[in-house]
Amino acid sequence: MIYKIRVILDAEEDIFRDLELEAGSNLEELHNAITQSFGFLGEEMASFYTCDENWVQDEEIPLFDLSEGDEDGHLMRAITLSDVMDEDSPKLLYVYDFLNMWTFFVELADITPKEDGRSYPNLLFSFGEVPESPPEKRFEANEGPELDEPFGSYDDMDFDENWN
Repeated sequence: MIYKIRVILDAEEDIFRDLELEAGSNLEELHNAITQSFGFLGEEMASFYTCDENWVQDEEIPLFDLSEGDEDGHLMRAITLSDVMDEDSPKLLYVYDFLNMWTFFVELADITPKEDGRSYPNLLFSFGEVPESPPEKRFEANEGPELDEPFGSYDDMDFDENWN
């Protein structure tokens, strides 16, 4: 089967690429297709993130293992598209170049039979020009529950008096 995927740059203007990949392709192949279709060299660190329907990120799937261990289980090369995307969970987040934080929304648009004579991955459609620098990110926390201060007001506490 073929996954038709739309990759949208997180920017004010519309910039996206529509790609086709085989369902058995691994996430490293998707990473390569994304970087090539957006004109990046593909030499920077990158990660995919599983997410819910509201794009809230969950599990990280990095390009390279930066931990002390040597397990490949959660690396892009070990996870296929069909492992992390289907009709029920069609979304991933993708971050390329952690210094510049190019951020993309990756969404499964369709699953179709493979066409004879067509090579994959395949760039179906390209819309918009990639800016020279990544769009600026605003990191904001969601409003959380109001917490009671267990010690009353911290203004009333004397630093020297409460130092251990």
